[in-house]
Amino acid sequence: MITQKVLDLTLLLIVIGIPVVLIGLHNMSNPALRLPPIPTIQELIRVYKLGARKRLSQNFLLNQAAIQKLVNCAGDLKGCSVCETLSSAYTYIGKNMRIFHGDVLKFNMTDTFTNVEKRDWHDEPPDVHIIGNLPFNISTPLIILWLRQISQRQGPWSYGRTRLTLTFQKEVGERMVADIMDKQRSRLSIMCQHLCDVKVKHIIPGKVFVPAPKVDVSVVTFTPLRMPRITQPYHIVEKVVRHTFHYRQKYCKRGLETLFPPDLSHLCGEMLDKADIDPTTRPQQLSIDEFDRLCSIYSSYCEEYRGLFEYYYRDQHPNSVELIATAGD
Repeated sequence: MITQKVLDLTLLLIVIGIPVVLIGLHNMSNPALRLPPIPTIQELIRVYKLGARKRLSQNFLLNQAAIQKLVNCAGDLKGCSVCETLSSAYTYIGKNMRIFHGDVLKFNMTDTFTNVEKRDWHDEPPDVHIIGNLPFNISTPLIILWLRQISQRQGPWSYGRTRLTLTFQKEVGERMVADIMDKQRSRLSIMCQHLCDVKVKHIIPGKVFVPAPKVDVSVVTFTPLRMPRITQPYHIVEKVVRHTFHYRQKYCKRGLETLFPPDLSHLCGEMLDKADIDPTTRPQQLSIDEFDRLCSIYSSYCEEYRGLFEYYYRDQHPNSVELIATAGD
């Protein structure tokens, strides 16, 4: 079980995640154990001469009230295992505490939660939470990576529908939850919403970070859905959505045309007709159900025309179009 002192230390790790705070935690479950007073964040930063690195887009969160609100957004953490994510390390918090150094975009968390009972995907989420005050420069690539793992039920999601509580620039958080007709609706909106229940739980003013960024920060929670809202595999969904939003200010037909080589350009109009979508619809006007229909039809074309999925409209190889156009014969 995680005690209150461990939770307090979790708050410190959200800011810096250094080994000094790990001392004596292995016997934290022993009620007779007495720890010395926990130093303040400012004291730790001063003692270890820490500073935010601009090249890593680091912004320390030192305000205790803001830190507590961030952690509170994750809900009740008692009895849970928590993985706190930094740009260059993972910290696993459970009965014991461990720190893993490495590239957060390459780290495999499949075997991290050794004491956690795995749950069926359709059951309630496991007692695992991932929490992170993410640097701006990796936040979007990281959530895209994790959405892929959610779709494939890999990594932390091999334990079940593991929940996430993460920070993003306010504008990025708004994109993630943007609904139809919202000017912020984008590829990120569709990819997040079709796999997860996504909510912006809190806004942290930029001025409470050190150094202070020029933007405020959204605290966003993700709870994977039992059933994805788009039924096709992740790679199909990602490609169709990405191409649709290539020209977000134009009609959806303009972006969807880039899915097909010139010799198969007629398939774009055919796909829109089968999906019962007006070609003059703007990308941000498309519902997730409409994306589901588009993805299903495009997937059937990929089965019919060998090599269609690999086609990229900016590819300059002259033989790519010829191969695809004759593959269905």
